[in-house]
Amino acid sequence: MIGDLLVVPVKKPYEVDIVKPLKNLIQSSYSSSGDAGEYNEAAAEFGKLRNGAVFKVYEKYESSLPVVYNYYDQLCALETKIPVQELQVPFKYKDAFDKGTIFGGRMSLTISSLAYEKVCLLFNIAALQSAVAGSQGFDSDDGLKAAAKLFQQSAGIFAHLKSTAPAAIPQEPTPDLNPDCLQVLSSLMVAQAQEAFILKAIRDNVKELLVAKLCCQCEEMYADVLKLMQKESLRTLWDKEWITTVAGKQAGFHGLTMLYQSLVNRANKQVGQEISRLQKAVELFNAAKSRSGKPTFFEEYANKAQRHLTEARKDNDFIYNEQIPDINTLEGPGKMPLAKAQPLSPPLNKDFKDIFANLVPVALHQALVSSDARKNEIVNAEIMKLREQTQTLNAILSSLNLPAAIEDTAKGTSVPPSLLEKANTLRSKGGIESIKSLIDELPDSLKRNREILDEAERLLNEERDSDNQLRAQFKEKWTRTPSDKLTEMFRTNVTKYREIINNAVTADRVVREKFDNNAYGMELMSKSAAELQEAIPQAAGERATLSPSVQRLRELMQKVEQIKSDRDALETELKSATLDIKSKFMEALAADGAIDEAAISVSEIGKALAPYQRRVQQSLQEQEQVVAEIQEQHASFSRESGAGTNSRDALLKQLAAAYDVFTELQNNLKEGTKFYNDLTELLVIFQNKISDFCFARKTEKEELLKDLTSASSRSAPPATPSIPQHHTDSSNNFAATSANPASAPSAPGNVPYPTQIQNMPIPYGATAQTPYPTYMPPPMPQCFNPYATLPYPGAYQFPQGPPQTGYGTWPGPQGNYQGYPHQPPQ
Repeated sequence: MIGDLLVVPVKKPYEVDIVKPLKNLIQSSYSSSGDAGEYNEAAAEFGKLRNGAVFKVYEKYESSLPVVYNYYDQLCALETKIPVQELQVPFKYKDAFDKGTIFGGRMSLTISSLAYEKVCLLFNIAALQSAVAGSQGFDSDDGLKAAAKLFQQSAGIFAHLKSTAPAAIPQEPTPDLNPDCLQVLSSLMVAQAQEAFILKAIRDNVKELLVAKLCCQCEEMYADVLKLMQKESLRTLWDKEWITTVAGKQAGFHGLTMLYQSLVNRANKQVGQEISRLQKAVELFNAAKSRSGKPTFFEEYANKAQRHLTEARKDNDFIYNEQIPDINTLEGPGKMPLAKAQPLSPPLNKDFKDIFANLVPVALHQALVSSDARKNEIVNAEIMKLREQTQTLNAILSSLNLPAAIEDTAKGTSVPPSLLEKANTLRSKGGIESIKSLIDELPDSLKRNREILDEAERLLNEERDSDNQLRAQFKEKWTRTPSDKLTEMFRTNVTKYREIINNAVTADRVVREKFDNNAYGMELMSKSAAELQEAIPQAAGERATLSPSVQRLRELMQKVEQIKSDRDALETELKSATLDIKSKFMEALAADGAIDEAAISVSEIGKALAPYQRRVQQSLQEQEQVVAEIQEQHASFSRESGAGTNSRDALLKQLAAAYDVFTELQNNLKEGTKFYNDLTELLVIFQNKISDFCFARKTEKEELLKDLTSASSRSAPPATPSIPQHHTDSSNNFAATSANPASAPSAPGNVPYPTQIQNMPIPYGATAQTPYPTYMPPPMPQCFNPYATLPYPGAYQFPQGPPQTGYGTWPGPQGNYQGYPHQPPQ
């Protein structure tokens, strides 16, 4: 029974260039956006998804479904973000049931509409679901469940298309998208899902009456499908096998209804009714074989019905002698519809990720980025204040040997508890070896970045040399734009990247020097507690550990720890501070057609961050008071105990300072590692961009060479040929501006190549207020050094050049930034 499932054929798709029209639409709508590179990449990715998905329906495997689902989900998301009526892409699909001739409609249809693409894609999704359902292993419960689920989902899509296809197709559709055809397909899928439920019920030994009800419902479903298929407008659409299979199943499930209801009669000793139903069942199973043209159709159940009929007749003849009632006078078992069309509910892929998630109106996007930059600048400045003062506090305590000095025992034979705790913490973080390991990784990271940049520069030089050689050979006939004019900003970026790398080398040197200066203390604290105690000299004599100054210093040390704890919490709150400003920007854009970002941002950010700023100031003021009292009390303590005058105190200070440096270096090196990794990512993008440029120039060169050296070449040099379409779509839009170099002015400021080239590592065309594209998160937080004494800036960023120069942006320091590393304030 299950082996003869019907699978819906797919609509044959045709390849189309969706990338270029989509890029053009986005670029025209978002012409000044710094995220053009991201959207170009998204458009290229969208094109790949389309090419992979529309033909994936021919691979009738379960693994094909997520691929097709993902493209459909992207379609749904995209149509809410672009003016779809302006996307002119001629989508072409063939009728799914086309046999090479026209049966009541056209064989294929081409419509420039994203809605039509969605309709055809949905049809193919439903068809693929039917194929995957039909290929399940029906000898297992999992296979039956999967089949039932897919058939119901397929039915839901066909039902959805019945109502949406007419609106998406403003002309006569292909026959497969006719509402009547879609109704047939939806009903057929539901019937086959009900069939899967029946097989599972039989396999699970469900009560005979329930199976009879399921079969009665299924028989009615197939009867309705058969009736719809025989409509005049649809009759020529179906293969003969479809008609015979549906007709055979209608009779077969009617027979199953009679068979299982007869089992109910047998259990109730209703032999007459049992015989009547079995006679009808045998008749129906024979009809199923005849209609389907398959001698084995429902054969297992036909044989079972015949055996039961023989047994029941024998029992009735010898025992019961009941009259056999007319089958038409007997009541049916009732119906139980388990299968139904599942409503279509995007996203179909539960792990869907919108590749155009950041596609918003340009003004709104720029306002959001600028506002976020303003907020980050204020947040980072406040955090810097806290961290600088915390480092100052640590330095003061280390210089005073606190709290170790007031923790000594009378004999001074043990390690001060605070120092012991620091040593335990240092060892738990990997000790001095963890710092050495991070420092040892820096040269490799540096070398990797230099090699990438060297390769990028090599490609530029190779392209330039080739161009100059051919220009010297062909002289005035070599009409394309000189490489030096086109690569000026590429080379500027190379210079700036080298400056960044050189600054990184300086930062590495600062880290190494700080490590070397404190290595002894860190190495000592990395040892065991026993070894540490042995290395620390004993105190010279008893100290006034119970004096008022000691007691007060202990209270102040507790206050210091509370200040640090409060600052950690405040820093976390500052970092996670958010403000809902998008709605206000959208309101302003709707009301005025423009957004006064500065006015709105300053007001909203001020409201959101003012409470945190007050708490920062309170913390700083509290530290001033605490430090003043610590210094006063420590002076009294020193006079009373003579602290700070022996080698033990000196070593304790050195160890405390080493711990602080260890903490700084560990954070510092993590920032450095992240910096190098982020720089690698940017350099790879930069190198790829140069590779794209060189490929385009190579293509131009080969085409021009072919024309110049051809025997049939014209006397005048031809225009520079365009870059192949597949490459221009995924890289620069060079072809449009380089097609006629002969007419290009020679002035460097007005070269024929576009000055705004996409997909660079930083946002060309950005303004001072929108320095970052959303496709590439800033390598570090903006304008912020997390540790005042650290050489790796936590605020490291790659700012742009003059805002009016789209192609002229470069990844280098910005504003008051003094280079990498960021030097601590004096």
